[in-house]
Amino acid sequence: KFVELKTKNIDCVWNGMTITEEALKNSSVSVPYVKNAQVVVMKADKIAEYPDVESMKDLVFVVEQGSAGKDAAEAAGLNYTEVKYQSDALLEVKSGAADACVIDITMANNMTGEGTSYAELGCSLELSTEEYGISFRKGSDVTAKVNDIIAELKADGTLQALAEKYELTLA
Repeated sequence: KFVELKTKNIDCVWNGMTITEEALKNSSVSVPYVKNAQVVVMKADKIAEYPDVESMKDLVFVVEQGSAGKDAAEAAGLNYTEVKYQSDALLEVKSGAADACVIDITMANNMTGEGTSYAELGCSLELSTEEYGISFRKGSDVTAKVNDIIAELKADGTLQALAEKYELTLA
């Protein structure tokens, strides 16, 4: 994605763009606007049996390949296999092929629990946290303008209203 920015194939990286050292080194990054976390999702009736990472060491996890969830599972020393998408990870847990998965909290909040296709699944532990920003080419003057807009949207309550509507946590 940073090569794409540099070669002007794209103008920004936005959707779920985690602010990392790599992003800061290779692009101009906005202020953080949303907090994200990597959470454990499992059958809701099993959550109480696994209060911490140590108690989950013998479980079979599934994670999205190349994702922050994979990094969090690896850092926690969990036994995992990779699938192509986070939605595939949820299917694996629902079907019983895996005990749990590690996915973004935003997806977990929107896809699990009562009224969803994954009503029997729930969020357990938060393994890691991160912040989302918007990435532009190095030296871009757009970053400062976007930062001003983010500040305005926070000040007038627009970002908070959107966060509540879409079950997000502001940074």
